[in-house]
Amino acid sequence: MRRVAAAALVLGVLATPAPSSSPPSPSPSSSLSSSPPSGYQAASDTQRTRTGALLPGPGTYADDIAKGETRSYRVRLDGTTNVYLSVVLAPGPGTAVDVVDGISLSLRAASGPACGLRTDVRFYGDTARPVADYVSRRVEPGRDCQEPGEYVLDVEGVGRDTGSQEKPWRWPMEIGYVEEAAPGSEVPPPFPPTAWSTEPPAGALRDGGTRRVRGGTGFNDAAPLAGSGSWRDELRPGESRFYRVPVRWRQQLFARARFGNAEPPPGGSALPDGLRLALYNPARGAVDERKGLYTGEPATLLLGSAPAAYANRTEGATEAVGAMRFAGDYYLQVTLDRRVPAPVPLALDLALATPSAAHAAPAPGRAAGPASDADSGLASGPNSGRASASGPDPGSDPVLRAVGIAGVSTGTALVASLAAWPLLPSRRPRPRSRPRGRHARGA
Repeated sequence: MRRVAAAALVLGVLATPAPSSSPPSPSPSSSLSSSPPSGYQAASDTQRTRTGALLPGPGTYADDIAKGETRSYRVRLDGTTNVYLSVVLAPGPGTAVDVVDGISLSLRAASGPACGLRTDVRFYGDTARPVADYVSRRVEPGRDCQEPGEYVLDVEGVGRDTGSQEKPWRWPMEIGYVEEAAPGSEVPPPFPPTAWSTEPPAGALRDGGTRRVRGGTGFNDAAPLAGSGSWRDELRPGESRFYRVPVRWRQQLFARARFGNAEPPPGGSALPDGLRLALYNPARGAVDERKGLYTGEPATLLLGSAPAAYANRTEGATEAVGAMRFAGDYYLQVTLDRRVPAPVPLALDLALATPSAAHAAPAPGRAAGPASDADSGLASGPNSGRASASGPDPGSDPVLRAVGIAGVSTGTALVASLAAWPLLPSRRPRPRSRPRGRHARGA
């Protein structure tokens, strides 16, 4: 199990309608109720692999795993590049799972020593959905696994031992191999703000958007959203929808998922954790998740991130803050319980905000000042700092090179009205709901 570095500095669940916003209305023309949800869409350049095989370089690879089985994959790393190895476990929509079903990830040198803590990826519920996280090798003095050579990614299928004779589950996996170049002297690591609000700016999350969007089935076909705004979609029972949002250095992402009126659960009983809103970073690392009760009545889930900062990987005091270590495309996942009787309308409200530069602490030997592309590590060029409906160019960020994983990018334009906003006093962290350790301080 992964350690808890500290408590989360993120927003909690609101399981009732937000008083200042109206729930989305059902779409009478929707045909979702007559068609089953689509399964996870693989990347177009995914390569099939098998246990014991060498992953030749950055890209995406496909395999499957059963409960109780360990699959191992070899990688050859140099001594200068940070590497993130992610795994997505993706049973088909509507699959029944146990709350502790999932996978456990670890990275070790071929000679045996582990490169860090194990990462547990569990469903923590009985509705299947794509779940993901990563292990990493970071090149820094004093850390393990710094030498060039061969390393091994171990993926173990885990679950409850029921003692039954039933055949263990076997589900597909997608392995992501991402390299991160250390920032050079011309791109100094950005420092994190020392004071930022855990509340969205007043009026930032607005109601009434009419833009329609159809979320994707996973990371590869996630629907691009330009940043701040409001979008409408609809979820079928057992379905997950993915959306990608570009986040620049020092920006915070605030997301509000509003679920409209729908049919009550069978028998009129509520479904615990029937509604979910999760956030992943550009390397497919879990940032945070919000869960809510499904009753058929309107409900709202609200999630806010820390400012994205390179220094979060060493200075981040919590799991959720440590995961906000990249600039690029972040992924929102909204999931509806498989036992919900009918499709549910969804409104997704987003806001990007940058804490005032006057409240940011300078790095040693540097003066505080406004964030710039040079500070952030963003590439200069035609795509730098520009929002695009189709998503930014994934190859334009010199800090993060993600080959085969869509959406690692330079980010979006700042929204003028949110460029500077009053900060509330920073709050002391609160404990997270489950053990984590991949983003423990310095991990």
